[in-house]
Amino acid sequence: WANPRTAFDPVPGVIYDFCEGRGAQYPIAFLGAGGGQDERSWRGTLVRDEYKAYDSEVSATPGRIAAGCLAHARRKFDELLLDSGKSAVAEEALRRIAEIYRLERELSALTSDERLSRRCSHAKPLWADLHAWLQLERSRVPDGSSTAKALNYSLNHWEALTHNLLDGDVNVDNNSLENLIRPWAVGRRAWLFAGSALAGQRAAIVMSLVQSAKLHRHDPWAYLNDVLTRLPTQLNSRIDELLPHNWHPAR
Repeated sequence: WANPRTAFDPVPGVIYDFCEGRGAQYPIAFLGAGGGQDERSWRGTLVRDEYKAYDSEVSATPGRIAAGCLAHARRKFDELLLDSGKSAVAEEALRRIAEIYRLERELSALTSDERLSRRCSHAKPLWADLHAWLQLERSRVPDGSSTAKALNYSLNHWEALTHNLLDGDVNVDNNSLENLIRPWAVGRRAWLFAGSALAGQRAAIVMSLVQSAKLHRHDPWAYLNDVLTRLPTQLNSRIDELLPHNWHPAR
């Protein structure tokens, strides 16, 4: 499991959590669960796809909000186009979604408040037009068809998909997470086996440090070499100095 900060966070980072399954109990254990004020459980907005385990993760603690992924909604129409060879509905959906992404690229460098303001004035009408068009097209196609399924994905999760219109810190998709999962997907072809569950947990810790270092534009080899050299004499009270977002080379 990968747990990154938002794509707009000025202090990027990712923590990988090695687990032996894909059940909801694993992310719930990582982020914590409980309703008390003293509970050390994460609260915030979770940008995710519609994998059912995330519903349990969000509902495990009050104060968690689910935000949808436009890239996954787009993928349904991309797959529809590939499967059918030609689909006017898919082509039009991709065109409309591209308009939203084109605007989002322009907003990426803005502050959270500026981004939210521009979304309200420029993106919200695009989303509203898309929603009206999706509803119209859905009324024209039979239930159970591949086109209906592609349309239903967006319509059934519309509130989550448009949560970015309420919060400038929320991205329209979780592509930044997908990019942070890719090193594992590519690497496991060469690694084949972690060796054991404990080795998998150790690998997750090392990869968390390496990928977080890369997000801060550190050279991973230089970072690990410096940290491992200093670690034996580093005071426990100052161990945070060696984390990627705080690290400065000793020389």
